Amino acid sequence: MRILGMFVVGALSATSAAAQVATEDLQDRAVEWMQAYLRIDTINPPGNEIAGARFLAAVFDAEGIPYELVESAPGRGNIWARLDGGDEPGLLLLHHIDVVPADPAYWVTDPLSGEIRDGFVYGRGALDTKSSGIAHLAAFLGLHHSTVRLNRDVIFMATADEEAGGFFGAGWLVEHRPELFEGIGYVINEGGGGVDGGGQIQVAVEVTQKLPYWLRLTASGEPGHGSRPQANTSVTRLVTALGRLDDHDFGFRVIPAVDRYFRGLAGSVAPGWREHYADMGTALGEPGVADELLRDNPGHYGLTRNTCSMTRLGGSDKINVVPTEAWAELDCRLLPDQDPDAFLAELGEVLGDAVQVDTLMGFTPAQSSAETGLFRVIEDVTRTHHPASTAVVPSVTTGFTDSHFFRDLGITAYGYTPFVVPVADRGGIHGNNERISVDNVRRGVVVMLDILRRWAVE
Repeated sequence: MRILGMFVVGALSATSAAAQVATEDLQDRAVEWMQAYLRIDTINPPGNEIAGARFLAAVFDAEGIPYELVESAPGRGNIWARLDGGDEPGLLLLHHIDVVPADPAYWVTDPLSGEIRDGFVYGRGALDTKSSGIAHLAAFLGLHHSTVRLNRDVIFMATADEEAGGFFGAGWLVEHRPELFEGIGYVINEGGGGVDGGGQIQVAVEVTQKLPYWLRLTASGEPGHGSRPQANTSVTRLVTALGRLDDHDFGFRVIPAVDRYFRGLAGSVAPGWREHYADMGTALGEPGVADELLRDNPGHYGLTRNTCSMTRLGGSDKINVVPTEAWAELDCRLLPDQDPDAFLAELGEVLGDAVQVDTLMGFTPAQSSAETGLFRVIEDVTRTHHPASTAVVPSVTTGFTDSHFFRDLGITAYGYTPFVVPVADRGGIHGNNERISVDNVRRGVVVMLDILRRWAVE
């Protein structure tokens, strides 16, 4: 028996060593894939996601994995692959291929370089969301190469156009290829992840998000020559209305999902904020607290109220011509339980009758339950690999993702990325010098593979 026991231990050790080598190989390849993926120009507009989809297709070709690649419009590529499993509700790993524009003048590297500098991979999409896609890809391949039996289908999917609303990507697939999502019970997408605030790690798993309402305001007036002043013009009417909007306070309201999120963070925020986060609804009623929250954490401030940001303005195309029309576009974000019609009525009263308001885009509210087995797996795996984590909490985000398309179908969708990013680097999302550490990429592969093994393996 002693000899048999030694043999079993030796066999297990050999198996463990082989698995370790395989994982390290996946990590090495993930870093290389990350660099290559960042070098592909998928800036939206125009998107050109087909180039990124073909890059992923080449990986699947090399691995012998069947896939399907479609264009929703010329150049707007979407790709997916499936590992067949048992009858449990399927798991979809989702990320978007497109990225936002970047101005090279403000970067330390070319935004499409994929350069590794001081242990970080730089490039547009390094955080949003090509890194997630590579972690998903490596973990997906890890399952493919293993001999384990799956209790459910696992699908890898990369889509177009998320940065502009997803209408050529996830939204298009939901409308035109609904059969792809039959039997899918869960989605892991962007929207959450870990933030290291100098030793205090907060890991958020997004379960709902503010609703985007993109609006166009138009004011009209008599055109004329710039040398002949007028009492009222399209421009002055628009500017006057925007001034009233800038002065308007939509008022705070801490909804239950946000309250739960803040209470979950209370133990890991700065000492001066802990009491406030434990009861933010009361705290915001105290003088100066809202202004302080806006200054210290604009993202969390945005979770306590409806907001509108003025992002685009236009009028005459010549300096000496008073235009017939002047316009502005607003990026408004509504609390998840907000009635859009009631919000538009309030906004109309603020802007006045001289401005026409048209809705460019708006989504419906939806929320995923945190009381699921997958949420517990994500929580357990996160704490296994990040023992310093002081908070793993269901969260609400101010931004929107493609998750709402799937929540509208009744599919549970979680925003979770397997990384812990320093607070300072979070500014790279849609900002300058977007980057992720090589260590984060490597650890993310292990974390995602662990989640898949615990959730999808019999």
